[in-house]
Amino acid sequence: MTTPDLDQMSTPVAGFDVDSLDLFHDQSLIADPYPVLHGMRTVSPVLREPVYGVMVVTGYDEVLTVVNDPETFSSCHSVTGPIPGFPVPLEGLDGSQVSALIEAHRDELPFSDQLPSFDPPKHTAHRALLSRLITPKRLKENEEFMWRLADRVLDPFLATGGGEFIEQVANPFALLVVADLLGVPEADHPELTAVLTGDLALGSSDGTTVMAHTPLDYLYARFTGYVEDRRRTPRADVLTEMALATFPDGSTPEVVDVVRVAANLFSAGQETTVRLLSSALKLLAEDPALQQRLRTDPSAIANVVEEALRFESPIKGDFRLARSASTVGGVDVPAGTTLMVHYGAANRDPRVFDDPDVFDPDRPNARRHIGFGRGVHSCIGAPLARAEGRVLLHRLLERTTGVAVDDAAHGPATDRHFDYVPTYILRGLTRLHVTADAGVTAP
Repeated sequence: MTTPDLDQMSTPVAGFDVDSLDLFHDQSLIADPYPVLHGMRTVSPVLREPVYGVMVVTGYDEVLTVVNDPETFSSCHSVTGPIPGFPVPLEGLDGSQVSALIEAHRDELPFSDQLPSFDPPKHTAHRALLSRLITPKRLKENEEFMWRLADRVLDPFLATGGGEFIEQVANPFALLVVADLLGVPEADHPELTAVLTGDLALGSSDGTTVMAHTPLDYLYARFTGYVEDRRRTPRADVLTEMALATFPDGSTPEVVDVVRVAANLFSAGQETTVRLLSSALKLLAEDPALQQRLRTDPSAIANVVEEALRFESPIKGDFRLARSASTVGGVDVPAGTTLMVHYGAANRDPRVFDDPDVFDPDRPNARRHIGFGRGVHSCIGAPLARAEGRVLLHRLLERTTGVAVDDAAHGPATDRHFDYVPTYILRGLTRLHVTADAGVTAP
């Protein structure tokens, strides 16, 4: 069949001029992209947008088709956006030519040293390093730390009746949870917090792809020191386990390989978890009845976290490159095509989720969301993020009698204003001011 193109449609999509719609850089799509994504999915769940020629995959089943087939769809440019970054054009090439160009130029692409851009078998081996660190035992120990940390970050926040939640609570909480998971000494936590609570945003809406280089350089230097020290002088700690971890074939990774997976977990884990925490709290802060219900039955918080992940997926989506010609959802995908697998759109596919634009804390299939991706690149830190959401929300609700959006900062309930991270990859608030009526103090 032919490939449907957005600019061939004769009617606007959700009120936008489809001939010039820039899905990746149009500022008007930052606050609420969902009507346009729904309009695109209605036309076709696999639709070529007109500006960069990217095939945007907005359907749930169609996203799964792509992410579950790494042999056909490479992740070599997963975070670099609509322009792959190859020095030569890929249009009109056959599968063997595209695959050859990927391997010839992979190391020249932005972020080519990061785990999300790896394909099997390299990805399999490097991901195994993380799987040796994120064990059930380690996660249990980490959750025990979360409960203590939650009270530590909430104490000053609640003492002043609330404030800006992202900077004061979510950022330090998410960062120090990952620090503890990886065994970073507590003596280094204050320095980590000072350096790394900035925005590590990907895919800025001004046409560039940005990840704050200073924090990454800092992480590389810090973890290089940790790994080299533990290899010289092993100790009974998590950093030693990380330093001595081996690939599945028993070989010892280069220090830089271990450092990269640790830095990736730090940067990606912090940023996405902060967006989850703030999105979930925004929804709760607008619903006093739901808050009270969760105070009475905290066991229901887990499903609220899942529904928040579905309703406002922290990662809108990422990119794949078709190594060979294929068909997705009945749509022809030529070799060399860049696709965006849009998790945020797929999580609102009405073929899977009833009334998808409604936040339903009791949604029976909320956990079917793909906010953590799927396939070989599914988020290995998903259990960690779920626990962070559950623990922090539990303690916040337990220690308050009411939490509300601050009208002075965001406007009255009838006319709210929120600013969102201006990227085409991340979805989340830049700030969230809330008022909090303190109830129970920390034990």
